[in-house]
Amino acid sequence: MRGFKFFIYIGLFFFGVYALSMLLVDESKNFVVEKEINYPIDKVFPQFNNLQNFTQWNEFFVNKKGYKLSYYTPYEGQGSSMNYQNMKTKSDYGDVFIRYAHRFTSLKYQLYEGNNTSPYKIDLKFIPNKNSTKIIWYISTPKTSYLGRSLNLISEDYIAGTIDKSMQNLSQLLSGKVDKENLLSNIKYDTLMVENQKGMLLLGVNVSSVNKKGDLIKNIELNHGKVFNFVTKDLGKKEDEFGAPVLITDPRGFKNKEVSYYYGLPLSKRVGVSDNNFSFRTISPSDAFVIYYKGKYEGRVKAINQLLDKAKKDSMRNGDLQETFIEAPNSRTDVKIKLSLPVFR
Repeated sequence: MRGFKFFIYIGLFFFGVYALSMLLVDESKNFVVEKEINYPIDKVFPQFNNLQNFTQWNEFFVNKKGYKLSYYTPYEGQGSSMNYQNMKTKSDYGDVFIRYAHRFTSLKYQLYEGNNTSPYKIDLKFIPNKNSTKIIWYISTPKTSYLGRSLNLISEDYIAGTIDKSMQNLSQLLSGKVDKENLLSNIKYDTLMVENQKGMLLLGVNVSSVNKKGDLIKNIELNHGKVFNFVTKDLGKKEDEFGAPVLITDPRGFKNKEVSYYYGLPLSKRVGVSDNNFSFRTISPSDAFVIYYKGKYEGRVKAINQLLDKAKKDSMRNGDLQETFIEAPNSRTDVKIKLSLPVFR
């Protein structure tokens, strides 16, 4: 009995020490983190101002595998918002709001976790400097209960580490986007070239579509959405983890009333896929005749005929046509695609 009382007294003593120490800890924590990224403000700001972009590289969301992310209009700028929720436990959820936005200058976020009525307040200031951008994060943590203030002792290091990793992710993401923009600016359209193409591993769907004017590109746009959502949401892949979408079809099939094609995204390696609607397809390395095309999707037929005529003239056999969409297929605008016809003796 005496031993039991002794442990009670020891427990009360340490609890008292802890309670007294909490008098020295603020109910919320305020701190500042400064970062600089080597990309201009016009590339950086849209990654913060659009929450769909924001969640692609922010480490807080990147780590949330198996979470459902819901976005609400407007999708960018002041008034935009989103919700995240763990679909397994249903216990981890929260909301993010953009409360204020001044283009290329500043943003103000609020993050509510669970039922907490006191939010994280995150104010950002952007300072452009030619080809780089300085970002100053002003962080205010939620008000916590008296006995829960110990969390504020570790919050600064945790949040600063998360920001540091997020900026690394953003730099990698922007690197890929800039490389793509440089590629687009240097493309020579409607010029037949010969390339030695690398092999690819695609994950996508097999499709048949009516080949009436406008119907085929609408069908491709629809299936792009299916494949993109499956790879990014179900498989949890980020955009820098896969390549530009590729459509594979018979190069002479455009004359038919119905077209069969395979549409997929290039991945670096095979992953487990439980949905039978999706399958892998391997593309072997080969020499290829290539033409970059820009315009109405139906207008690509002339360029395809050029590739077939070149193969016939050079007495070469050909494989299936590969259409690489430099920009995601959109039935409402002109397409930008790379038409590749593998050839061999």
